[in-house]
Amino acid sequence: MASRSIRPEPVEGCLAATGASTSSARTERKNTLRFAGYAAIFNRIDKGGDIIRPGAFGGLVEGKSLPLLWQHDPMQRIGQVDYVREDRRGLRVIGSLSTLTRAGRDAAVGLASGAMKGLSFGYRVNRSSGQKPRQLLDLEVAEVSLVTFPMQQLARVHRVEGQADLS
Repeated sequence: MASRSIRPEPVEGCLAATGASTSSARTERKNTLRFAGYAAIFNRIDKGGDIIRPGAFGGLVEGKSLPLLWQHDPMQRIGQVDYVREDRRGLRVIGSLSTLTRAGRDAAVGLASGAMKGLSFGYRVNRSSGQKPRQLLDLEVAEVSLVTFPMQQLARVHRVEGQADLS
């Protein structure tokens, strides 16, 4: 079976469109990096033996913001996911990473250098079928995480914008 490359859709417009313009927002932006990527890719088996099928994220609430965690640790919230949508490739996300915490600064250094690009998400399975591989058909997303080793190899950050204060 031939493997084909999955190229992300353009994200430039989405990153620019969600910026704020007040003076407090400018101060906040100093401590924030914005990123875009995919937290899940459809029709690819992950390291856990699961395949996420198109439509699995159909229950996402329009305009819902999700927490952004460091390595799935609920005690290390490093920002928020401002945009989360299912598209033809998978679960597309745009998030803001805050450098006001140590974990946030560590994540920002990894993102800015290109050393850290993995994305993942925490979820509950509402509907699935089969085993090895299990087909994930309906998922409830609880959080998105920046991770060193994503379960789905193609779940990655594709674009980073901004210069966060890392001091």
